[in-house]
Amino acid sequence: MPFVPDDFEVPVSFQGPGFHLEPLAPVHNERDHVAWMSSIEHIRATPGMPMPDWPAPMSLEANMSDMEMHWGEFVDRTAFAYSILDGDQVIGCVYVDPDEEGDYDADVCSWVTASRADMDAVVWRTLSEWLSTDWPFTSIKYTPRA
Repeated sequence: MPFVPDDFEVPVSFQGPGFHLEPLAPVHNERDHVAWMSSIEHIRATPGMPMPDWPAPMSLEANMSDMEMHWGEFVDRTAFAYSILDGDQVIGCVYVDPDEEGDYDADVCSWVTASRADMDAVVWRTLSEWLSTDWPFTSIKYTPRA
């Protein structure tokens, strides 16, 4: 069963209040690396983050490998990761993945940097609406924010 139907046009951009999305790709490597390296403990404490020991410090080169993996998944339509940007600055990421347990159509998590913590609930509310109206999912796991 494919993650999204073949005829679904996967969004390559999205404009939200105070942020926009672009597919996570190698072009974001340095900005992404700075964003999450500055906010490791904050990201780990974000509701719904699936791994308590992620993120962990890594080199810029190792981060590039992650960027290439996420971009490959996007191109292959097996998972969809987006950079959350304010202008050109990466302030977070959102990951739209298949649910490994099979209870939901999609398993979504997102994070923002500690310096932009005020955007966490805004991103969650906005993306929850977008995913339920513009994507072909009937059930989405995305941990609510306060």
